[in-house]
Amino acid sequence: MDNEVLRRYARLIAVKGGGILPGQSVVITAGLDQPEFVLMLAEECYAAGAAEVEVDWGYPPLEKLALERESVETLGAVKPWQERRLRYRADTLPVMIYLESDDPDGLAGADHAKRARVQQLRYKVTKPIRDEMENRYQWSIAAVPGLKWARKVFPGLEDGEAVEALWRAILAGSRALEGDPCENWTRHNAFLKDRCGRLNSMGLTRLEYKSANGTDFSVGLIPQALFLGGEEPNHVNGAVYNPNIPSEEVFVTPRAGDAEGLVVATRPLSYRGQMIEDFWFRFEGGRVAEYGASRNEALLGTMLCMDEGAARLGECALVPYDSPIRNGGVMFYNTLFDENAACHLALGDGYTSNIRDYEKYSLAELRAMGCNESMIHVDFMIGSADLAVTGITASGERVPIFRDGGWAF
Repeated sequence: MDNEVLRRYARLIAVKGGGILPGQSVVITAGLDQPEFVLMLAEECYAAGAAEVEVDWGYPPLEKLALERESVETLGAVKPWQERRLRYRADTLPVMIYLESDDPDGLAGADHAKRARVQQLRYKVTKPIRDEMENRYQWSIAAVPGLKWARKVFPGLEDGEAVEALWRAILAGSRALEGDPCENWTRHNAFLKDRCGRLNSMGLTRLEYKSANGTDFSVGLIPQALFLGGEEPNHVNGAVYNPNIPSEEVFVTPRAGDAEGLVVATRPLSYRGQMIEDFWFRFEGGRVAEYGASRNEALLGTMLCMDEGAARLGECALVPYDSPIRNGGVMFYNTLFDENAACHLALGDGYTSNIRDYEKYSLAELRAMGCNESMIHVDFMIGSADLAVTGITASGERVPIFRDGGWAF
């Protein structure tokens, strides 16, 4: 891939993604797949004014090996230095940038029940600190190709060609292949802001979903909730950042415990390094009452039992079927991209930043309004060419939101 194109992509992630302000610290979390790009991104972070840039490297094969060889107690222990580092970040609030490149099947065959127990143990220590950080720092998730990921997406190509093809798909989906990516995102953010404004003016209290594949579902909305999309403000320092690159969604936080009916996934889900395929959920009384999958159904069950809130919804996102990512014809096997090819829901934690004037409330008050609480937040895709989404207002008026998979207004 042309270095100048990659340079512009790195600048997009630093400037529009992280929204870095002069003097801020930056932490980049990345795999070992594209070290040259990580260096380029660090350079762009410094150019944007970062005072320091730290890189946390990860390698899933090592994680899988540790799962095989170490005990739950060893893996689940948060060491004092790890707790102090997290505490330091809660105090200093660095910009967090995450570069995804992992093999979608990288943890296939791992003991997912053991991994869940490990996460539950660590969560007891990390949750209070992460709660202090919520809505107070900038973060952004983007992607670079990993070789095994590229082989999964383009199995018929030689390794180098597959990586190049995945680069092009990532850049095209991120609006970073043609023109000036930062200018592209300025226009795109304006479009998403317009969609949000229209939805927020409707006074919706409920959404209904219907599709020929069997989806027949409704979910309640929190009265104070707002639809958001694209860039978001950091009310602590005034920075503006884009949490996801790419992002085609307009999303809202539903009311926890208010969901009924059947939803059928339209794309596979890569969860914790393993693929879940052909799955569905039936909601009753706001929780998943039944579920099924043709592949990794047991993993789906483990996910739903992570904690009390894991079987409730935390997000409803609207994405036109006629989106650039779906139109690109690539199945990424990666939620960051596949969720932006179709309408989706998320099980688990609800975004408290979707509540009007959220900064005026405590986290406990935001939870009491109906923002679900969970250690997981897992997006799954339900969009299709015939999906209809109808909004219901407080007066009972039914407003077409999506028809035939796209915006109805």
